[in-house]
Order: sequence, then C-alpha cells, then structure tokens
Amino acid sequence: MDPQKRTAGRAGGVRLRVTPSRAAGRDRLYVTLPDGGVVAWYDRAGNSVILVSDRRRDAVLQALAPYLAGEVSIGPPPVPTAADLARLALHPDDDLAPNRPGEALHTDSDAGQAAAPARDGTESPTEVDRIRSVPTVRATGGGPIRSWRSHGGPRRAELAAQERVGGALDLLTDAGWRILHSVPLPGADRVDHLAVGPGGVLAVHTVRARRARVRVDDPHVRTGRGRPDPLLRLTRRRATRAALALTAPVRPVLAVVGAARLDVVRMAPFDVRIMRDCELPALARLGGVLKPADIEALYALARDRRTWLRV
Repeated sequence: MDPQKRTAGRAGGVRLRVTPSRAAGRDRLYVTLPDGGVVAWYDRAGNSVILVSDRRRDAVLQALAPYLAGEVSIGPPPVPTAADLARLALHPDDDLAPNRPGEALHTDSDAGQAAAPARDGTESPTEVDRIRSVPTVRATGGGPIRSWRSHGGPRRAELAAQERVGGALDLLTDAGWRILHSVPLPGADRVDHLAVGPGGVLAVHTVRARRARVRVDDPHVRTGRGRPDPLLRLTRRRATRAALALTAPVRPVLAVVGAARLDVVRMAPFDVRIMRDCELPALARLGGVLKPADIEALYALARDRRTWLRV
C-alpha cells in the first residue's frame, strides 16, 4: 500500500511521516519530520534504507516496517559521485534536462506568436493574413524545416510526432533509463531524443508518417508518395556526433510515428534500429551494456549543453 502521506511513527516524541515519491524515475519512500526535514528514505529498487541520522534508526525502521520486504540494507547516504557533483554544479542555462520533446518547435511557435501582429483595426485582414501565412525557415533537426506562425500545418504535426515519441521514451525511466529531448548540435542540427540506459546510448530520430506507407530503402526513407529522403544517413550522422561528444558508443534509432504500413526493402540496416512508435516500450527490455553508475555518469555529461559544443 502506497499512501499519499501517512503518519508512521515517533522519534523522541516527534511524529514521523512516510511519503512516496517517484521523481526522476526513482521509487522511494521518504521519512520526514513534521517540518518536512528528511531523516531517511527507502529505495525500493535497491531494497535499502538510507539514514540521514543514525540516532533515529529505530523510529525510522518502525515507520517503514509495513513497506519493507526481504533482507534490507541499512546505512548512511552514499558518497556523491563525480556525476552527482557535476550535476549540482551545472548552471540552469546549460542544463538540457528540462527540454520538452520538440523543444525547438515549441521555441519557434512561441517566437512566432510574439512576432505576429494583433488585429486592432489598423490593418486590413488581408494584409495580416498575408503576413501570418509567410513560412519561416528554422534549422532544427537534420536540416531546415518550415514552420508557420499559426498553429496549423506541418509544424503542428511534427510537434505532435515528437511529443508522442518523447512520451514513450520518458516511460522508460521506470526501467532505469535517462532521457533527454531536443539536444542541440553545432550547425543548427539536433538529436531529437537521447536515451541512456542499461541497453546503451540511443540517438532517436523521429519520422512523421501521417498515416501513410513508409518505405525504407537504405539510406532513403519514403513516406507516402513523397520524395525519398536520406534519413538513415542523417540518423547515423547524428549518432556519430553524439558518440564523439560522449566518447561512448551510440546506436542510431529511427522512430516512425503513425505509419499505416512500414516496409524495409531488401535487408534491414544492421546498424540502425527501425521501430514504430508503439514498439518503443520494448527498449525497456534491453540490458547488459551499461551499469547504473555508467548511466548516471553519461547522463550527467549529456545534459550539459557545453558537452555538445565540440562536435
């Protein structure tokens, strides 16, 4: 039973509370004083109780007794790792962790709304509509994409695809993965999504299919009756740049969103993983590549904007 907040015990006459938390993909129960001060927490993944102060040990264990199972390790907080120290020293402006899926598209939309003139009777509707309909070119992703200052059109559909893939990847945090979105690269390029977890490091490129047939013929990808684009070449190049930045192997992934049909001509590429968006949860089963400490170290490096300036 996971309470939202439960009075659990006493420490020297002070009532302790047990509060569940799943922040950053960590399933923990925090034991706190009435003023909110943390005295201990129970990490379910590691089945360990971390004591901030050993003098409240008996009261903490009494409070957590209904939730403990099996053999539990008990001890002080771990010594901060180099990754922990780097994260704490990271300036908010350089932290990529808060980026939303399709962050560049969100930014372009916000800038477009600010730049769009308001109808106040001083301009004719025809002129306003003409100004708003002019497409602006913003280099995001693998090359220039057209975005409109209105909320309709390709930009909106592209943003929806980015959010769908990003949302599916964010669910992998329960399996020990760390996810970043819209990682900027020099030259106005960017990695749509970067996943760091037990299965290694993945650079995910999103393809919007619009309920059309998608045909993959390495290195080209053709959506519907559109012109074939060398998207596999782009996906590989982004993964290579990510590998140079992180000094670690990075596997390219092509995530196809909303395809009515996905066909791979001849043999599937051995180095690029091609997946539908509905198949992304299967990545949680990948493992055997990175240990938890390696995951945290690579994630700390990847979330620093300055890491990507040299590629």
